[in-house]
Amino acid sequence: MNTAPVKSFDDSTNVRVAEANNPSSSVVHFPDSEPLRLACDQLLAPISIAYQTYGELNADKSNAILICHTLTGDQYVASVHPMTKKPGWWETLVGPGKPIDTDRFFVICPNILGSCMGSTGPASIDPKTGRPYALNFPVVTIGDMVNAQVRLIDHLGIDQLFCILGGSMGGMQVLEWASSHTERAYSAVPIATAAWHSPQNIAFHEVGRQAVMADPDWCAGDYHLHQKVPRNGLAVARMAAHITYLSEEALHHRFGRSLQRGSELTFSFNADFQVESYLRHQGSTFVDRFDANSYLYITRAMDYFDLEAEHGDVLANAFRGTKTRFLVVSFTSDWLYPTRESREIVRALNAVAANVSFVEIETDSGHDSFLLDEPEFFATVRGFLNAAGVKRGLST
Repeated sequence: MNTAPVKSFDDSTNVRVAEANNPSSSVVHFPDSEPLRLACDQLLAPISIAYQTYGELNADKSNAILICHTLTGDQYVASVHPMTKKPGWWETLVGPGKPIDTDRFFVICPNILGSCMGSTGPASIDPKTGRPYALNFPVVTIGDMVNAQVRLIDHLGIDQLFCILGGSMGGMQVLEWASSHTERAYSAVPIATAAWHSPQNIAFHEVGRQAVMADPDWCAGDYHLHQKVPRNGLAVARMAAHITYLSEEALHHRFGRSLQRGSELTFSFNADFQVESYLRHQGSTFVDRFDANSYLYITRAMDYFDLEAEHGDVLANAFRGTKTRFLVVSFTSDWLYPTRESREIVRALNAVAANVSFVEIETDSGHDSFLLDEPEFFATVRGFLNAAGVKRGLST
């Protein structure tokens, strides 16, 4: 097998691969001598974890908040994204004077294992070959992602996080932390998430993966070697997924049946409707910042997530003995992770007498509500963190 390194990975024609291997954020490297054992029973080494921090860690390291990002998110939670030049994806929530107040808290947001913004993933260079791992990268799980984050938190010298917080797939990571590393989490806020991935959501993910793999430019995962990108397949995957992040009401209010060009139909398969144009834009811009193989790996990790199955088919067992304070948040119009799935988490926590609060927020914005301007959500998070801070003895 020819193991010569592929040329031009760090030039302007392949910015995504450059960012995957030389991120603009902070990064910690763990050498071959410190391999990470994965759920698939493989050892992964070396590994890198890219991350961003905001605010300052206090003297006793008691004010640290870990933010776990979503499927297509990254570590740039409250700072300009180096590739898109857009503001951080959660600047509505994180920053000075905001609900997660960086004048008060030290915020850490790591890029997950398997992603493409600096943490080790399929776009990373395999030191054994000098080429991107591609499909030679092992399949990872939510648990593997969290175990890599534990390494980062240990590296930063933090024994217990004041809060671990995240929505959607980020919420799955929060639940995994609270279950497997409960002593490391003083409080936890899983948002718009579930303790297992539903068959419906697995089905949506499979449609997206098949769209990517059906693109001839995917090249059986080795598109980097051929200087190609499966743009069409990944764009379609993003379009299909993006529909699930919205509600019918949100789509109706935002677009209705409005045409792209006044009142005229083109009698073609161009984007006649505004909603079509919107989805095409979402797909095309996503391709410019995200790696197709990472999309396959991360969606598979979400599909494998089942906290109940991992604990004898009794979800309460996942939280037995926990001293973590919980806030569980859902949204009325979220059909991707509906409120009933949040209630399952709450019932399991109640069964072990955990300290848990639950809020269902009325909104018509769908699953993405936690990323939008939702005043009740902001007030809920602020109130919970303030109350937990008082209990923890943090200064206001």
